This record gives sequence, C-alpha cells and structure tokens, in this order.
Amino acid sequence: MVELKYTPLDEIDKIRTSLHAGFQTGKSKSLAYRKYQLLQLGHLLKENRARFVEAIHADMGRPVFETEFYEITGALTDITAAVKSLSSWAKPETSPFNFNWFAMRPRAHKVPKGVVLVITPFNYPVWLVVEPLIGALAAGCAVCLKPSESAAATSALWTELLPKYLDPDLVRVVNGAVPETTRLLELQWDHISYTGSGAVGRIVASAAAKHLTPVTLELGGKSPVIVDASADPALAARRVLLGRFVNAGQTCVSPDYVLVVKGIKDRFLQEVRKSYAAFTAASGDPSSKSGLAPTTFSHLIHSRAYARISGMLEKTRGKVIAGGERDEKENFVGLTVVEGVEKEDALMGEEIFGPVLPILEVEHVDEAIKFINGGDRPLALYVFANDKKVKDKVRNETISGTMAFNEVVIQLGAPGLPFGGTGASGYGYHRGKYGFDAFTHVRTEMDSPAFIDKILWWRFPPYTDAKLRAMLRMMKDGLPAKPKGPPRLDGASEGGWRKWAVVLLAVTAAAAAVKRARN
Repeated sequence: MVELKYTPLDEIDKIRTSLHAGFQTGKSKSLAYRKYQLLQLGHLLKENRARFVEAIHADMGRPVFETEFYEITGALTDITAAVKSLSSWAKPETSPFNFNWFAMRPRAHKVPKGVVLVITPFNYPVWLVVEPLIGALAAGCAVCLKPSESAAATSALWTELLPKYLDPDLVRVVNGAVPETTRLLELQWDHISYTGSGAVGRIVASAAAKHLTPVTLELGGKSPVIVDASADPALAARRVLLGRFVNAGQTCVSPDYVLVVKGIKDRFLQEVRKSYAAFTAASGDPSSKSGLAPTTFSHLIHSRAYARISGMLEKTRGKVIAGGERDEKENFVGLTVVEGVEKEDALMGEEIFGPVLPILEVEHVDEAIKFINGGDRPLALYVFANDKKVKDKVRNETISGTMAFNEVVIQLGAPGLPFGGTGASGYGYHRGKYGFDAFTHVRTEMDSPAFIDKILWWRFPPYTDAKLRAMLRMMKDGLPAKPKGPPRLDGASEGGWRKWAVVLLAVTAAAAAVKRARN
C-alpha cells in the first residue's frame, strides 16, 4: 500500500498565495499557453498510462479494461477536443444587432475566474481529476487540486507527475484528509469544484458561501432504472447489471435500484440470472470469489465502505437471487442482486455506492414515476422501454441530471454534452465547453464614441417632458400583442380547427361563386 504524504497545514496558505502570484503574471491568459498546458496534461496521461492503470488497481483492484475504457480513453479524447475547440470557446461574443446600441460596440469577453480549488473523489481518480482540470486550464485559471486520500496510490502519482508536466506556478496539489480539506475551505477561492457525497457537498457549499465563492457540485444520489413492459428484458438485464458491475458499483451514475413493471418482472429476473451467470463464469481462477477473478472485478475502496454495504445486506428484507459473497479481509462484496425489495427497505435509504442491485416491483410506469418524484432528484435516470409514449412520459414528468433510454452509464461519454446534477444531485456542469464556461467569467464591455451624446442627448439632466417623449420614441419595446388566452397544452395548435373551418368556408364560397358565374 502506497503511503500518501499529506501536505503540512502551514504550507496550504503558502500554496494558495503562490498560485495567486502565478495567476497575476498573466501568462495563463494566453490561449497558446493554455493549449500548451492542455497538451502537457494529455501527454502526462498518455506517457504514464500503465502507471495509472497500476495505481488504480492498487487502490481498488480495478481491472485494466475498466480503467482504460471508463477513464483514460475518455479523458484523452476530451483533452484533444479542448485543444481543438479552445479558440472558438474563448472568442468574444458581440451583442445582437440593435440600431440603438451597435455604435457603442457592446461585446462580452471570456476571462478566467482566477485561482480555483478542485476537490475530487476516489472512484474515478483519473477521469474526475482530468475533467475539471480541462475546464480550469482551458479557461486560464490557476488550480489547486485536492485529490482523494482514499485513492492513495493514484493521488501520489498525480502529486509526482503534475509538477513535471504542468506549470507549478499555475497548478499545485494538496494532499490530506479532513484537516487539510477544512483548511482549504477556510481560504478564499474564485471558484470551487467538488465531486463527492451530498453530506460533504453541503459543507463545501456552506464554506464557499462565506466568501461568496461560486461552486460546481456533482453529488450523485440514488439513480433509478425503470423497466417498462415494452422493454427487451434480455437487453435491460444485461445492461443494467453491467452498470452495477463496473467499478463494483462505485460510480455516481450507476443504477442504484430497479423499478420493474409487474407484467415483465418474471422475464426480467430470468434474464438477470442469465446475465449474472455470464458475467461471473469461467474466470479460470480457482481462488476467485463468486466466479469473479481479481482481474475482472473491483473491490470496495476501504473497510468503512465494506462495513456499510455489508450492513445494508444484513438488514435487507429482500431475497438475494444472485451473488452475495463477501470477504472482509479483501473489502470484497460480490455482484449481488436482491429481489422482492420494499420501498422502505434498508437498501432504499442512502445511495448504495456498491455492487448491490435491489429490484422493486411496480404495477405500472405511473407508480414508478411517482416514487422517483417523491425523493431527491437523481443524477441519472434510466428507462428501458420501446414504447415512445412511455419514453416521452418519463422524460416529461421527471427531473434528473442526465437520462438514458435503453442504456446506462456511458451517456457521460457522449462528446459535446455536459455532465451535471440538479437539486440534491448537484449543480453546475463539467465537460467540454460547459466545463470551460464553469471556470470563466463573462465580462461585458462597451466602447462608446463621443457622437453618441448627440443621439442620446435626452439622457442628461435636467429631465423635461420633451426629453421623456424623445426617449420613449427611440426606446420602443417591441412587445407582441397581448394574448387572448392561455395556449392549448395538448400539443394541438391554438385555434387550429377554427382556421381550417375558415379555409373550408372560403373554398366553398369561392367554388359557389365560380359555379354561379358559369351559369
């Protein structure tokens, strides 16, 4: 086990001061220098790819495939996109043409917010470090990174490599646990990005409020799955189970529980058993647990996580229909499916964040929607259905950070789309231009020529009735006519049948007139 060296408390203030001095040099305002930093970040990851794979395996036993697919390839792709797109992201925006204003040349410039704090979690210790770094570096900020102490090997690797590849005047690392994080949060920052639990997210938001610091929070939560009667049960079972398999369920958008419609439940459970058997079979390792070899399944991050998940399994009143193996020494909980779970079960309280999948039966989709809307807004919502009306219904009647139909987890990798929560699952966005915008201040400006005073002569005191009339003539609001009533909410165009009735009457009258003329 790698021993992570914590940053001395008395060094944290100095690091913040050093970053402020680095930002004040102005070098990060250069787009060329920002692209250089981004490229250096990309090559840091590419040239040390194997070391990151090894470090993550040391931290949580994660298989090579998952680290490559769910972290490294996506991170490199997003860095490449940022380098290629930065010039367009940072381009000043001009105000829409308006005759009264165009001569004053109004526009908006994209400027870095300043010195920012990025606090990242253990579960994806590459991707969830790289994504906010992309946004902050692209925006031209100086960054203090606080990686998770729970992923000690990976955090130690970041600490070693970042000063070798990135400008230490602009990027520094602080390692530690609660005391070090507390000290960081006592300081003033120009933006804070935090990914982790809701409980700590509230602490971060409260600390930031003391300095009126803007915050981006990604907090996870219980992400539900709805399996409708119109779904393909085999596809739903295979993909939902995969979402719980990956990283041993330690994924913020992992399916947390399944609401399956009664009519398809038996077929769905049958397919879950088949997929479980396929996922856990033929490991070739006689010492493996539940058929899961050390190279194919992650373990939980630490003993506290093991104790929490084990406690849930001991308290549940549901029936384990697949998996359930545990090894306290290895912090191992096998992929576990629990059927017959009630809405008040021990598995339905807090986010599970582990390889346990509870399955609940509902009569219909409306019951599933009502249950989801009765809790906190989830970070992700998954719907397995082939009926378009069902998809539209769930989309229109729920709110979540992200949503996927007939798929799980990988929607986060779609290029150009933001990643963020809503309500208790967080606020603000990462990825691409949305991440750039999070660390950017949009500063508006105007450059008004002297002759404008001949046009806006009426704005100067003393105010008179003549000046008021002149102002009102020039500053017309252009507001459309007042509506005659509320619009129809059933999707039909307002007054549509009346318009067609008028057209029909006109055509009929015209036809009658032509007939009379011929006679």
